[in-house]
Amino acid sequence: MFILKNAWISIKRNKGRNILIGIIILIIACACTITLAIKNTAVDLIDSYKNAYDKEVTISFDRANMMKDFDPSQEEDRENAKEKFDNITSYTISDVESFADSEYIESYYYTYSVGLNGNNIEKAEIESNNDMPNGFGHGKEPNMSSTDFTLTGYSSLDAMSEFINGTYTISEITDNAWEIAFDGNYIFINQELADYNDLSLNDKIKLEDEDGNTYEFEIIGIFNENGEGNVEPMSMFSNSANTIVTNTNAVTSITSSNEEINATINPTFIIDSYDNVEKLQAEFYEKGLDENFALQTNEEEATSGVSSIENINSFATTFLVITLIIGGIVLFVINMINIRERKYEIGVLRTIGISKFKLTMQFVSELVIVSVVALILGAGIGAVSSKGVSNSLLANEINSSNERTEEIGKNFGGENMNGGMPGRGGNRDEMRGKGMPVVQAYDSIDAVVDIKVLLELLGIGLSLVLVSSIASMVSIQRFSPLTILKERS
Repeated sequence: MFILKNAWISIKRNKGRNILIGIIILIIACACTITLAIKNTAVDLIDSYKNAYDKEVTISFDRANMMKDFDPSQEEDRENAKEKFDNITSYTISDVESFADSEYIESYYYTYSVGLNGNNIEKAEIESNNDMPNGFGHGKEPNMSSTDFTLTGYSSLDAMSEFINGTYTISEITDNAWEIAFDGNYIFINQELADYNDLSLNDKIKLEDEDGNTYEFEIIGIFNENGEGNVEPMSMFSNSANTIVTNTNAVTSITSSNEEINATINPTFIIDSYDNVEKLQAEFYEKGLDENFALQTNEEEATSGVSSIENINSFATTFLVITLIIGGIVLFVINMINIRERKYEIGVLRTIGISKFKLTMQFVSELVIVSVVALILGAGIGAVSSKGVSNSLLANEINSSNERTEEIGKNFGGENMNGGMPGRGGNRDEMRGKGMPVVQAYDSIDAVVDIKVLLELLGIGLSLVLVSSIASMVSIQRFSPLTILKERS
């Protein structure tokens, strides 16, 4: 009690000096509060971005493994390579389901594609004549495949990567399209194919396999293909002009009725951690995956979007360190000057019997009292300022994320879609598939200045007090009361 009483009396007696110390600590506290808030906000955003990307694994052809030790000049190597290609085993839906039955996999989706010919519609292609340059001949251009159309089924919204990344954009859609899209013979067709065959929403088309079996589908959506470089050579139509989008149930129904049809399946597995990819690949091989296939992840894609935010985090850390170093030095110097000015006071107190420990605690208590008041004021000012500062620094990232979310909504039909579908406000969880970060600006101060920030600020304040108190601790231990009094006289 004696220590605190004397400390309070000394603070009131030396108001100017303590106000100066308080202002310095106030500035440090305010800067540290804002910096810590920015750091925590940046960390939250980085986590949000990374968590928004599902940890995806796909199966891809391992060409490097296939061509290992291959010498094209050797006839034997060429024959072996051809044999390897011919003997590559494909996988089926049953294989995919078997692969997905793993402790490392949380969920999966896939596309399932077959080739079909038109029955009551024609393939979108140009008719050439002799006036067309660069080798165009009579009649229609040669088919690039054995069938007119590629019927691609998606197992879920998450599998519709072309719509998520903006390659395809819905231009027309029926009111109930997303309620029925993944069950039944419902399709989305390219706008070019629709124009070429004079088709519109709710029209029905017929496709047939090479054995003449016919399958009827109803059009519930029309899409456009975006971007440059999507037009095949010698064609006025985009690559997807003859791609018809449906659901995997429809494709499965076709392959079940005709086992001779060749179908292609492309699965995507959502895993719990990228660290388990090698274990998962070994497990796939044990379950029968051909050794010429390997697993690929989207880890690079998932981390590439956070570089700018990580830069802000690094800047905040650097600024915090510099602030603390400068603040600590300034407080240390001021405290040294304070001790020299109060040398006679120290000598008197030591002469009347005050121990070095109690005297040291008094000087430390003075600094603690001033620091606590300044830290409280600094935390309050920093809390008020931190939201604007942090959101201003992170505005580009927040805005680009929100714009990307809305853009995906438009790709899926935007305002044409009913509630509960991707792109509708208030239902952004639907947009997280395929790694879409959904980040919004913080609406309350509690979101950035929380108990964690306050505890970190308290730790910084106590650290500064200890650093600046070293001067008084060392000086008091070295001072001799008799020497001090003689110098005074």
